[in-house]
Amino acid sequence: MKNILESSFFKKMRDIIYGMYHHGWDERNGGNVSLLVTDEELEGYIDKNVVIRTIPFDFCAEKLAGKYFLVTSSGKYFRNVVCSPETTLGLIRIAKDGHHAELLWGFEDGGVFTSEFPSHMKCHMQRLEVDPENRVIMHCHPTNILAMNCVHELDEISITRDMWKMGTECIVVFPEGIGVLPWMLCGTNEIGDATSEKMKEYRLVIWGMHGIYACGKNLDEAFGLIETLEKAAEIYMLTSTQKRINTITDDQLRLLANFFKVNYKKGVID
Repeated sequence: MKNILESSFFKKMRDIIYGMYHHGWDERNGGNVSLLVTDEELEGYIDKNVVIRTIPFDFCAEKLAGKYFLVTSSGKYFRNVVCSPETTLGLIRIAKDGHHAELLWGFEDGGVFTSEFPSHMKCHMQRLEVDPENRVIMHCHPTNILAMNCVHELDEISITRDMWKMGTECIVVFPEGIGVLPWMLCGTNEIGDATSEKMKEYRLVIWGMHGIYACGKNLDEAFGLIETLEKAAEIYMLTSTQKRINTITDDQLRLLANFFKVNYKKGVID
């Protein structure tokens, strides 16, 4: 068998996670990422018949049965993903019963998947119905998005509008807008259900006073969504105590959307 640490999907996951840490989005053991890995990508790296152990969970993920995920571990620090990948990450397969994960690699110190596993798997199920090519769910705690939560009403229309106006690329990068949830208890099936419901429409979902969820066809797409929103939130916060002399007008936003042929969320600037 080839070394899974040398696989392209693993290297990309490692680099993205380390980048999230260096952006300051994932302090201590904050944040989590899950990547759907294909059979073809795993070929030659894993003996799929060897299950190290099974890990139960208390919701139904039967729609994902047989699918493989590279997932961050519970309680582990993102900064250690380079020096200790075997404990920071684990490769799992969702069992046929939809209530167990079969560990195929990683979690070597007896660890388990992230406490936000319900939100990740529920969002994967939802996004695969919307976009069969979706492969990534990403959660982190970007500083400026969190700061904005404290001073901005937690309303999808107004947050979307204000973020679109902070940078020319925003309406092009997330034309569907931003989903928003109030503060909820994390690590529960309830917040997973609420987040996955939002992901019927949005690829970015703010968890009030907590962080952000993003999804994408690949790790770069999910990372880029968060990166763009975080930059917009930073500009918003840097200018929040001053009179904004210049801003992007509604007409200019419509011009951008038409030029780049994006189907933007109606009711925000109309």
